[in-house]
Amino acid sequence: MEENIISTKTFDFAIRIVNLYKYLTKEKKELILSKQLLRCGTSIGANVSEAQRGQSKADFNAKLNIALKEANETEYWLRLLKATDYISISEYDSINNDIQEILSILVAICKKTNI
Repeated sequence: MEENIISTKTFDFAIRIVNLYKYLTKEKKELILSKQLLRCGTSIGANVSEAQRGQSKADFNAKLNIALKEANETEYWLRLLKATDYISISEYDSINNDIQEILSILVAICKKTNI
């Protein structure tokens, strides 16, 4: 399968999410919010990967729209973790830049392919 910017960025982001999950569970002893973040943050790339092997244009669009929804949810959990002081502002800013970039790319792809 050919690599592209969104698959690369979402895979790299999933790695960051897994590492953040490890940090939150081991260092901060946070088990609930971190599990939610792990689920949706890693799901973005999984859905992008599934979209690339979609059986039809409709399947491709459906998977990318799910990836977009998961990215929106990930953004929410990151904001909540910052607001509740589980992650610092600098930690949040770093990972938030990544999710904002992913959201922008997914929105652009979804707009272009849902025509």
